Amino acid sequence: MNRKFQVSSSPHTRSSMTTSAIMIMVVCALLPACAVGVLCFGWYALLILLLSAGSAVASEYLYEKLLNKPVTISDCSALVTGLLLGMNMPPKIVWWIPCLGSAFAIIVIKQLYGGLGQNFMNPALGARCFLLISFAGRMTDSSVGKGLIPLVTNVAGAPDALSGATPLAYLKTGATFDLRSLFLGNTIGCIGETSALALLAGGLLLVVLNVIRLRIPGAYIGTFAILTLITALLRGYNAPLLYTVEQVCAGSLMLGAWFMATDYVTSPITAKGQIIFGALLGVLTWIFRLIGTSTEGVSYAIIFCNLLVPMIEHYTRPVAAGVAKQSREARKLMREKAREARRLKAADRKEKSV
Repeated sequence: MNRKFQVSSSPHTRSSMTTSAIMIMVVCALLPACAVGVLCFGWYALLILLLSAGSAVASEYLYEKLLNKPVTISDCSALVTGLLLGMNMPPKIVWWIPCLGSAFAIIVIKQLYGGLGQNFMNPALGARCFLLISFAGRMTDSSVGKGLIPLVTNVAGAPDALSGATPLAYLKTGATFDLRSLFLGNTIGCIGETSALALLAGGLLLVVLNVIRLRIPGAYIGTFAILTLITALLRGYNAPLLYTVEQVCAGSLMLGAWFMATDYVTSPITAKGQIIFGALLGVLTWIFRLIGTSTEGVSYAIIFCNLLVPMIEHYTRPVAAGVAKQSREARKLMREKAREARRLKAADRKEKSV
């Protein structure tokens, strides 16, 4: 009887938690923010979320079927990608745009690079940037329909739609916004990014379930908050601490920090690397928001840092037991040899001069 042991490539650590179980936990953690978005923006927001998620699953199924590959929609990774993309959509976006974005995320960014585990950037964010470039006007239109709970009441004389500056646009001028509205979700913005409370609750749920660790979101939010506070103090803004907290709660920072920067495939696996990765995200988001002309910048910061992950892991990989001591001794021996070579070279020059 043939008893061969199959040894796969590293890492060899195994867990009882499956990919589908992890993805279902992520979906459950996203549901509070989705619920707030639907509550604020109406049933059309729910339609956008369903279309985006459904298109991602359908795109993966059709691609794998047409190419005679194993169908992997049961791992729910496409569902998470589509849901995240839908949460990054404006509440009145044309229905076919998130469908196109989901197809781009799954086919171009994920499947063409080999499927789950092979993509070099977060598919949802890559698709969002693709849509921002292709349909800039529609993707930045934050107008909302009649009936938005905190802004437009459903009474006679209320406008059919409301268009105004997003919280980040107000904060860009140095003015403060309404922290309560930012925290609870009573603001204009994308469907899934308005409620910092719902996103924080979902992120902490993933930490409690041991799906993610605090290193990346903690380093990301902490670095950004420190730099923002220093900037507010140097520029003489009124209530710099309040301004900093509002910057953290506004836009897609919380959504990106807890749910997209922590993507297993496109984030470092080393502990030091995760902290460096999060800190770089904070620095880049601060540059985009407060130094540059952009009001947002989370998507571009995460994608840029996704490209740096191989280099970060290369310089932060752990050293095997005993290797560090050997390395120190080897460096010491090399320095001694270099000094001896310089001494011999100097003696040779002196002898020739004589």
